[in-house]
Order: sequence, then structure tokens, then C-alpha cells
Amino acid sequence: MTDNVFDLQDGSEAPASADATIEIDGRELFEHFRFVADKGQALLRVDKFLVERLQKSSRNRVQQAAEAGCILVNGRPVKSNYRVKPLDVVQVVMDRPRYEFEIVAQDIPLDIVYEDRYVLVVNKPAGLVVHPGHGNYDGTLVNALAWHFRDTPDYDVNDPRLGLVHRIDKDTSGLLVVAKTPDAKTDLGRQFFNKTTRREYLALAWGHPEPPQGTVATNIGRSTRDRLQMTTYPLDGPEGKRAVTHYSIVEDFGHTSLVRCVLETGRTHQIRVHMRSIGHPLFNDARYGGDRILRGVPSSTYQAFVNNCFDVCPRQALHARTLGFVHPHTGEQMFFEAPLPPDMAALVERWRALAASRKQ
Repeated sequence: MTDNVFDLQDGSEAPASADATIEIDGRELFEHFRFVADKGQALLRVDKFLVERLQKSSRNRVQQAAEAGCILVNGRPVKSNYRVKPLDVVQVVMDRPRYEFEIVAQDIPLDIVYEDRYVLVVNKPAGLVVHPGHGNYDGTLVNALAWHFRDTPDYDVNDPRLGLVHRIDKDTSGLLVVAKTPDAKTDLGRQFFNKTTRREYLALAWGHPEPPQGTVATNIGRSTRDRLQMTTYPLDGPEGKRAVTHYSIVEDFGHTSLVRCVLETGRTHQIRVHMRSIGHPLFNDARYGGDRILRGVPSSTYQAFVNNCFDVCPRQALHARTLGFVHPHTGEQMFFEAPLPPDMAALVERWRALAASRKQ
């Protein structure tokens, strides 16, 4: 079976664009398929409606998707017994982009911080893509999880009721939680929606944010000038989605600062976009302008120092250090911390040493 659980039959409507995203109850979902019932459509259960239009997808699979809130009719989730009416718009959405290929279980090392029968917490290294997608068809965290769970019959990498509850960027390191049961994913998803989880990041940013402790609250949406970038929009405007980041300076190195960022929401590139919006892009963040000297007099010595720092940490300096949530089965408060990875730790130490030398 391909990882794309829902495959079209010949003659059905084409899949949605990979950029088509929808927000339902705080979840960012990717539209995989859209069908419009014709004017003569007889009342028909939505699971039967979809099975008739999707290849290699059983009725049980469609029902699982409905249980996971991944079947929408006219923009709202429905149960599998919903009866489709004429001109209803039926969408299949998932919490990840559409895969056009088979997921291959790959023996990719995982830094597992915690695991029981309900959840798994993993410390993702920088450079590892979370989900397969355009340009990254294998070698992802999902491929690694498929290998890790290859002998676990209850874990199906294709089942939308299981798996990753949230995402971080390819070149961001740090903690992610994986749900191993449908109830666990539902419960954890609710916690993320209700903003009761604890997500704390450490970032090295250019300059010294003022005030040294504050909150950035904007809308965030895709840039109209560059589709690979996100950008800020007015909080009360129609563009984008509400995004709130709380920040505080942990250590001031003069030209850069180690900053703690606590997420209230979880938008794409949120910290990177918010820090740029207040004039302090993350160090070596090529997409948002942090990969050049933004502070300090560019003497040859200083240029050499910064270039060395770029080499030491060849990615945006961002690490998901802390993750806290209530265990979906036991009700216990869980709290995990992942130390800075070697590249970012070495980067911070270089700036710390430079700052100390200037005080002598």
C-alpha cells in the first residue's frame, strides 16, 4: 500500500495543490482531495461516497480518517455516517502534505527521549525532515518511525489517527511527541489546541531585542512575494493566522543574544518570522536574512569570526529545548528537556568567549 492512503481512480477530480492548507480547531491541515457532489446526488454515507472515488482505500480506512477529523463536508469535520447531499463539498485532509509514493521503513537512528505504549518523545537532529514531501521522498523522521515501529502491529504509519502531533522545521533541532494510539493523538491534539502544552525554544538572534522580555503577537501567513517564506500581517486583519511568541534574553553577547522563545501558538516558521519582524533575525537563517553580518563593525577579523560561526552551525540557530504535556492515559504531567546539540552549543560558546574577551 502506498503511504498516500487516498488514491484517485481514473476520471476523478484531481488532488488539491500541496499548498492548500486549512485550519480546523487550531490544527493546520493539508487538503489532499476535494469532491463536489453533483446536483443529482442521492443521499449517501460519506464513507461510501469516498470509497467509490478513491483507489486502494478501504471503507475502514476512510472511517479511520473520519474518526481523526480528516473528512470535511462544507468545511467542517463529519462522521463516517454523514449523508452526502447534492452540491456538498467533500474534502480529505491530513496533518501532513500528500505523499505520492510508498513510505519505506529506513533504519535511521532516533534519539528517543521517552517511550511507553501510548507516546514517544524524540529529539530530532537538525537536517532531518519530519514528513516526506517534494524534494524529500525518503530519509525523513516518518521513515525512521516506520522502521522503529516495523514490528508493532498496532502502529500503521498510514493511519491518520496515529503519529506526529506537531512539526518542527528541517533545520531546527529538538523535541517532538508521537502518538501511538488514536486516543493519545486526540488527547494531545486537544492539548495543543487549548495551548496547555509547554513548548520552549532556544535561539541565537542577531542583536539585543528591546525590551529584553516581551511578546510578539501578529498574524502569520504565506508571503505574496516569495511562496517559500512566511510573513507577518496585522493581528486584526483578514490575512494569515494568529501567532503569539513570548521571548526573553537569556544571555547577551553584544552583537548576538541567546533568546528563550515560548510558543503560545504554532505557526509555520513562527519564531523565525517573529524575530525578523522585530529586527532580530535568527543567526544563519538564510530564508529570513540572518545569514549575513547584521551587527558589529565588519573588520576582517570580525568577518572571519562570523564566517567561522556560520561554518560551525550551518543552519538557523534554533532548538526546541522543552516540551511539556499531560500524559494522555495516566494524566501525569510530563516534562522533557533536550540540551543544545553540539553545533549550536559550540556556536553559543564562541559568542560567549568573544563577549568575555571584549570585557577584559
